[in-house]
Amino acid sequence: MNLPLQILERYWKFSKFRPQQQEIIQSVLNQQNCVALLPTGGGKSLCFQIPALIKDGICIVISPLIALMNDQVLALNNKGIKATALTNLNQLSDLDRILDNCIYGDYKFLYISPERLQNPLVQERIRLMNINLIAVDEAHCISQWGHDFRPAYRSINVLKTLHPNVTTIALTASATQRVVEDIQNQLNLEQPKLFKHSFFRKNLSYQTLRFEDKNFKILELLRTNTESAIVYAGSRSATQQLAKMLNNNGIASGYYHGGLSTHEKEQQYQQWMTNKTKVIVATNAFGMGIDKADVSMVIHVNIPESIEHYFQEAGRAGRDQNHAQALLLVGPNDIEITKKWYLDQLPDVSFLKLIYKKLNSYFQIAYGELSEEKHGFNFNSFCALYELPKRKTYNGLKVLDRHGLIVFEELFKKKATLLFLVSHNALSEHIKHNNELRLIVTTILRTYEGIHSQETSIDIEKIAKMLQIEVGTIMETLNTLNTKEIVKFKSINTDAQITFSQPREDEKAIHRISKEVKAHHHVKHTKITAVINYIENDNICKSKQLLSYFDEPFSANCGVCNVCLKNKKTTTTFKKETVDLILKLIKDQPRSSRALESCLSLSTKEVVAVLKYLLELEKIEQTQTNQFKIKCP
Repeated sequence: MNLPLQILERYWKFSKFRPQQQEIIQSVLNQQNCVALLPTGGGKSLCFQIPALIKDGICIVISPLIALMNDQVLALNNKGIKATALTNLNQLSDLDRILDNCIYGDYKFLYISPERLQNPLVQERIRLMNINLIAVDEAHCISQWGHDFRPAYRSINVLKTLHPNVTTIALTASATQRVVEDIQNQLNLEQPKLFKHSFFRKNLSYQTLRFEDKNFKILELLRTNTESAIVYAGSRSATQQLAKMLNNNGIASGYYHGGLSTHEKEQQYQQWMTNKTKVIVATNAFGMGIDKADVSMVIHVNIPESIEHYFQEAGRAGRDQNHAQALLLVGPNDIEITKKWYLDQLPDVSFLKLIYKKLNSYFQIAYGELSEEKHGFNFNSFCALYELPKRKTYNGLKVLDRHGLIVFEELFKKKATLLFLVSHNALSEHIKHNNELRLIVTTILRTYEGIHSQETSIDIEKIAKMLQIEVGTIMETLNTLNTKEIVKFKSINTDAQITFSQPREDEKAIHRISKEVKAHHHVKHTKITAVINYIENDNICKSKQLLSYFDEPFSANCGVCNVCLKNKKTTTTFKKETVDLILKLIKDQPRSSRALESCLSLSTKEVVAVLKYLLELEKIEQTQTNQFKIKCP
């Protein structure tokens, strides 16, 4: 009886495993510690979810992103699997309740961030749990040589202290040999079983293209692309501007970035997943957990900050194993702009000392004092008051957060929570004589389920837009209802929140993290240099360059990247007469592949192969009606 396969079929409706999944699952079931390097889309989550379902007890999953944790918990719950996460907790009682549920409530998965793991209460309750597996997701974060180093990941070893005999599995989609060794050392994994699937993607064409007018090139590429596509841009405003430009040119597009509300993100994502929009323009906030099989093109408008980021994002194309393209567009000044954007904006130790002292002064915290309350924080006002550069200051706050000196929560939009305190009948009686009040209340009730039973986040701007009423009017209405104790209404007018994690010590606090900050800066410089070298190297196959970066030897050229296509000779694959004849027929008038077959004594396979080759060489292009024509110079 193959129990893992039965569980795969029961919950995920798949009839077979992807490469190496079954071997990893069996090793975990045999109580072997594992390090699994699987490419983006390789199904890493199943490698710990299936053995955890088979074994008695609960699996602790360490994950760095709240959104990713919430997505995985929702997906498991929708399958009837009890899972929870220590995210979005407003009160100590919420934390207490969830931890009790994990001890006594037959839960199978507890998702937790490494920062939350440092809480003594969390550690004490985990000690009482029947832990069957420890899964460290995005394990490269534990290494200072990794591309998303999180110092709090170094605290994960406390789990081995609490449960020394529990098996550990560490998972990542991209890591060099140095990072893999660091993962093993930091997690104290003695002789773990290493699983590394080849990162080579034979169906994915990596191309670095130099263009001055990127918008023109993006339009040209997406007009010939019939499947879904992702366009990665470097800023939130750029995602909206590009999506607007594409929509204005007849290409249905959405946008996605970290500043959108949860509702907006879900709406944009679902429209793209259901093909209501063909293209999603996004920052790198659109990443982990994205699994759409028919993405045939990923375009990077800006140079990514590391090979790891580029490899993961580009790897979201071609998961259905069909031919796909990963295109990196480079403008005349992009390399210099990238150096300035990433390297000049890195906060050094002296700058961190400055903003840390200013932050304490801003909230009037005395030396040696620990203020554990959440402070509403207006980022723009803070930068203006102390004449601080915005991007460098933002990066500095993220560094202080990452090293555990503060908790920096970005809100971006006006946040509000609402709970109705009175019964439906009492509410109806109160609003029946006021048309505007009734309209606002009924709209909120229709939009947000469960708002009578729990505090619910609401988007006031969205409601105002739906009703074509001023935001201020809705705020005034809800504040009046709050005063009358008909609702419990809270509104936060700041764009962030700051919580101090340690007593104020100024230079001493920064000195403790200075060594790691300097090391991380060195890593950042190294990674940017590697990306620039990749872009500028037009002599070696692009796949070879990427595989070499990840210490994977690969002797043959991929044959489909821009370097290989440049060096490929037409006669090596097709008869010149066949290619010339197809070009002549298309030049006379646009034709479909079926029409070309009827004109030639060639098989469908031969015609498609030549057309694919000519498309890759950019000698022809495909119209919206799936005909082929000569590409205009």
